[in-house]
Amino acid sequence: MTLFDRPLTYPQVGATAGQLPDGYNHLTVHRVIGHGESTFRRAAEHLMSWQMHRAAGLTVDATTPRAEQDSRVRLRLGRHLLRKSFGCQVVYVVEEERRRGFAYGTLQGHPEQGEERFCVEWRDDGAVVFTITAFSRPGTWWSRILAPISHLLQQRYTHRYLHAL
Repeated sequence: MTLFDRPLTYPQVGATAGQLPDGYNHLTVHRVIGHGESTFRRAAEHLMSWQMHRAAGLTVDATTPRAEQDSRVRLRLGRHLLRKSFGCQVVYVVEEERRRGFAYGTLQGHPEQGEERFCVEWRDDGAVVFTITAFSRPGTWWSRILAPISHLLQQRYTHRYLHAL
């Protein structure tokens, strides 16, 4: 079975669109990244075309050039012997006039179980806000043992995503 054939690892698919499920670690962060329509459009394009992930230092191998419903993506971090690959599937896309984004869920073999949502919103006051919402828990025996390190890595990449966009 290839990475792109693996199933999702959690039953609460789409839960980042509403109330986050119990039994997981929760994360919600947001940052004003600028103002105006041009900032919104540029940020949405970077997000939806996987450029944000690349700018955050990840290698991206996706089944589609843009995040679309059911797209699969292999993300790689690290180098040489310390390189780790993990897969996700886009579980929904947000395409509204003043909001764009998507959520992806973890595929079997990912060290975590859960979902992460990335959303750019152009608010009525002109501010463009980038929000990351996630729920996750260790998904393998070794990620349970290394949970404090996994949590630090999640925080690091969340910070990188915020700065990349």
